Amino acid sequence: MQLKISPDNPLEWLALKVNMVPWPLLHVQIFPVIAKAVLEAADKGIFEAVKTDAQTAEDVARTCGLHPKATRELLGLLTALGYVSFRNDRYTLTAEARKWVTATDPASVYGMMLFNNRVVWPWLDQLGDYLKTGQGIHYHDHLTPEQWGYYQHAMTAATNTEAKEFGRKAPVPKTATRMLDIGGAHGQHSVALCRRLPALESVILDLPPAVEKAAPFLAQSGMDGRVRHQPGNALTDDYGTGQYDIILMSSLAHHFTDAENRLVARKAAQALKPGGVFIINEFIRPEPGSKPELVGSSTDLFYGLTSTAGNWTVAEMQSWFAEAGLKPFKVKTYLTIPGRAMVVGKK
Repeated sequence: MQLKISPDNPLEWLALKVNMVPWPLLHVQIFPVIAKAVLEAADKGIFEAVKTDAQTAEDVARTCGLHPKATRELLGLLTALGYVSFRNDRYTLTAEARKWVTATDPASVYGMMLFNNRVVWPWLDQLGDYLKTGQGIHYHDHLTPEQWGYYQHAMTAATNTEAKEFGRKAPVPKTATRMLDIGGAHGQHSVALCRRLPALESVILDLPPAVEKAAPFLAQSGMDGRVRHQPGNALTDDYGTGQYDIILMSSLAHHFTDAENRLVARKAAQALKPGGVFIINEFIRPEPGSKPELVGSSTDLFYGLTSTAGNWTVAEMQSWFAEAGLKPFKVKTYLTIPGRAMVVGKK
């Protein structure tokens, strides 16, 4: 997936064609304002205020406890971005945006918006230091209990859509009965597979603070009888021997070093039954010289900043499998989350 400049008329097309438009200004001036405006709109309740009834800017400001002039400016930008429509001096949330930004829609990324605005945004100030030192924040070591709550809300929101596609497409044994979900917290991937495979039960291994804050989200699935939490640590806990048909590690490899990922792969290989699969579900770092991919490249830098490690290539993940005695099996990409894939090793 790429973000591209789209001209509105032939003259703009020509100006872009001959490189007359200073397009870096979009990245350095426009994009930061857009990102922060959307985050604040969610955090301040703007989207909720206009999700059902058309409201004037003054109505929205009054409902949200904001300044009328500033609110009108924000609504103007949200209109240009397609989040709200404007008619007869009133603003209404668009049908396209309603699915993704309201607090209650099952597909909404609202939780990620709150986490990014209240917790992540200040981290970006440390990018300059990361570029000098190569040392990331390692935020899991520093989150407060309140921030852990925001984090689990965000992870649940971020995987709402992905988990459904994962449940449909993950290449797993049809007769699987036992699954280990490493770092799965909210449990949406486990729930999706358990709904697909009636005999499957899953254990989610995650850090105690993550389990504490993710438990309410798992309970909402109605699958807590077949999907349960086990507080622990993926790097230090023993996974057992020959116990599982499926082992999943989703959105965790980018927090680990190469050596740590190899350790997890060896333990996973030992814990799998014959014919079992180890699935690494991750954003993929594009190979040098390959087709540019915005999501994989941007998350690589972000996870480097926040965890020091960053994304990995498919070849690197498959090298972990080979060392652990697993055979590269399949790579499944996502339609709903470009730049992301399931990389699978089989015992």
